[in-house]
Amino acid sequence: MTPDLAILLPPSETKLAGGGGPALRLEALAYDDQLSAVRKQLLDAVVDLAGDPVAARAALGLSERQDGQVALNARLWTGETAPAIRRYTGVLYDALGYRTLPAAARRRADDSLFVASALFGVLAAADPVPAYRLSCGSALPGLPTLGALWRAALTPVLAGLGGLVLDLRSTGYVGLAAAPGAITVRVLSERPDGGRSIVSHFSKHHKGVLVRALLHSRATITDERSLVRVIRRAGLTVEASAPGRLDLVVPAP
Repeated sequence: MTPDLAILLPPSETKLAGGGGPALRLEALAYDDQLSAVRKQLLDAVVDLAGDPVAARAALGLSERQDGQVALNARLWTGETAPAIRRYTGVLYDALGYRTLPAAARRRADDSLFVASALFGVLAAADPVPAYRLSCGSALPGLPTLGALWRAALTPVLAGLGGLVLDLRSTGYVGLAAAPGAITVRVLSERPDGGRSIVSHFSKHHKGVLVRALLHSRATITDERSLVRVIRRAGLTVEASAPGRLDLVVPAP
């Protein structure tokens, strides 16, 4: 697979702790020239909010038992960083299995994977970021919605990610900014009788499996037809169900 295909991943609420990298520097992140103004505004707001745990819980949808997440936000400018592709954990990232990929597939991941983020807009796989808590539905006191903050700056960045963009974000993150011309994926489970239904939570797992299969491929992917061909060669069932949308069909549990 070549970098002509950019794969846009959703983030995850669960994140690797620590990381061992130096403190956050915005100039070390991809698209610094286009996104740093919004990034800094949000970072400063989230750090300030962490000084009031009660308000932070309300804004971030947390309970007292999750005050450790608020403490992470207080250290955004000083905490350890880790590459984005390692920072995010959870169902999709477990199935993707970046650390177990062969070297060539990891290089393709570094070139082709991008992670959506409520705090950073979009991150390249290698971008060093701290652990944090902020989701697309968070409402920060005194600021517009995250969509209103991100849309103008982020939309042109997403439009320029690659020759072909595979957008695997959830609906909430799509709402922050569109990725014009991107191909989306819906996961459907198929029962023995042929009936199908949309997969919800476990769609993340199947999307991770899909990304791993694409990273293993050395094929050049330049359009939807070549993308479908590579996915099918990997043994997965995929159908073009609408312009710009693919259905990944998996057996019902």
